[in-house]
Amino acid sequence: MELSTDVPHFNVCISDDDIINGAKEIVKRLRPSWPSDQFLYKIFTNGISNKLVGIYYKDNYEQMVLVRVYGRKTDLLIDRKQEIQNIKILHNAGHTHSIYATFENGLAYEYVEGDTLDTRSVRKPEVYTLVAKRLAEMHLLRPFTSDFGHNESVIWQKTEKFMRLMPKCFSDIDKQKKFEKLIKPLSTLLQEYQMMKDNLSKIESPVVFCHNDLLLTNILYNERENKVTFIDFEYAAYNNQAFDIANHFSEFAGVDNPDFSLYPDEEFQKSWLRIYLQTYKKTSDVSEDDVADLYRQVNQFVLLTHFFWGCWSLIQSENSLIDFDFLEYAAIRFNEYFKRKQVNVPSENEIRNV
Repeated sequence: MELSTDVPHFNVCISDDDIINGAKEIVKRLRPSWPSDQFLYKIFTNGISNKLVGIYYKDNYEQMVLVRVYGRKTDLLIDRKQEIQNIKILHNAGHTHSIYATFENGLAYEYVEGDTLDTRSVRKPEVYTLVAKRLAEMHLLRPFTSDFGHNESVIWQKTEKFMRLMPKCFSDIDKQKKFEKLIKPLSTLLQEYQMMKDNLSKIESPVVFCHNDLLLTNILYNERENKVTFIDFEYAAYNNQAFDIANHFSEFAGVDNPDFSLYPDEEFQKSWLRIYLQTYKKTSDVSEDDVADLYRQVNQFVLLTHFFWGCWSLIQSENSLIDFDFLEYAAIRFNEYFKRKQVNVPSENEIRNV
């Protein structure tokens, strides 16, 4: 499947200090027939990487244009050309919104009706059934193009890039003290990473087209239409199936004040995984062994999800202007990694049996 990125591009850079007017300027160009003197806006505050605002006018809410302004220096972390391809691939497959235009530091796209999930709604059977099926459908996509490589897992390359970008020290003295107090030395993290890579690389988790960032606010639930829509495909790429599922389960904790006691238990996971496998394998005849195997894989790859986002958050702590304590969040994710490592490290026999 070859897709171009020839969506309109505007030579506009929206200032962090004037996002509303900047977003209105983008929509004026996209929707010249709209009455710009009647523009209304809605600020969406769920993102910790970007800023998002919706522009519409009276009685036209459902036709809202969403304008997302990239966070400062997030291009260090994200391939924006691939992100556009991701959106187009998934839109063409009926999975998500369309994209309207790009500009110098962001993009504009279609509004999709639905409520973002939270730590309660994600556990509702009528919701998690839809999520499990939708993720399986995404994993079945095979968008082979030169931009996506040859069906190889991106996670090790991406994690190692993040580790190179992580700050070794901070110019701010107070932040440096906090960094030294909360985060283990880089030499320790490098050692942990290599041990984890050695172990997880032996697990034969299929490489599929993954979302890689399926946190709760990246899932919209439309109760009236009984469907879910995934959004924000900045990190979508080929990756190990078990990572994508483990990453979603980790996000049951929430983001602002993550509570990892909310990580789903074995009974919940196996119920979710059975639904997933029925769609992924295209059969209702899924064995208990199939479910148990995937359960073991997921709960080994969960270590990598914590380590990966810990690295990401350290980079954000140095560069982001968003009001969020990324350094504290990095510490939380690394602490969860070390906590779960005590019970999640697979034996050689377990690896051979997966």
